[in-house]
Amino acid sequence: MDTVIDLDIPKMAIALGLVAIALSLSIWQKLAISANLLIATIRSVVQLVVVGFLLDTVFEIKQPLVILFIILLMSLLAAQEAKNRVREKVNLILPIMWISVIIGTAAILAYTTFLVVQPESWYTPQYLIPLAGMILGNSMNGAAIAAERFTQDLVKRSREIETHLCLGATPAQAIANYKSDAIRAAMIPTINVMMVAGVVSLPGMMTGQILGGVSPLLAVRYQLVILFAITTANLITALILTNLVTRQFFTSAQQLKLTQ
Repeated sequence: MDTVIDLDIPKMAIALGLVAIALSLSIWQKLAISANLLIATIRSVVQLVVVGFLLDTVFEIKQPLVILFIILLMSLLAAQEAKNRVREKVNLILPIMWISVIIGTAAILAYTTFLVVQPESWYTPQYLIPLAGMILGNSMNGAAIAAERFTQDLVKRSREIETHLCLGATPAQAIANYKSDAIRAAMIPTINVMMVAGVVSLPGMMTGQILGGVSPLLAVRYQLVILFAITTANLITALILTNLVTRQFFTSAQQLKLTQ
């Protein structure tokens, strides 16, 4: 197996030149994204370096409670980030986000860990934490998209919904189309990735493993597991979220309420 090429500090400094190019282009074209791009770059560098040191320590400790705490913390941060992307004010949106994300992630993470990967210890950090991170990240995006689309439709289509209710429809029947649209919207990015995987693009995990010296065929198998996992986790998350959000928009008398 070929030796993995090290990316030392000078090489990483050169890599930052890519961001400099992007910044220059945005300034030249007056895109008004330079500040956000710079902040995002700084945050990504700081966050990933800190996570790298943290994971290096965790991989040595191998304590299940520490690993579970890290995953729990990751889920809370994911829920907060997803909540920030929802423009409509919704009661209990943060706990709704967290419940949806943690259930969708935990169910699929358990399935993937115990039935598919089957590590020697279920809490083996080099498997559990990366798997949890990839599933959580995609569940967060799916939850944000579903919540934003669903709440926007409930507000904008309130008269249509009330008309259906007046004609005898239940809340579930009155919002069925909007719920389905929100779930489909949440699934589009994941399905698009699956459609072009290996043809138009090489997914991130697969590329990283190949660059790390893993056999391409083994990298493909791991990537397929991840794609299957995040697809199902996204769907479960979106289903739970839309059901919980629905409860915030209807009274016990099955009347639509838009004052959140």
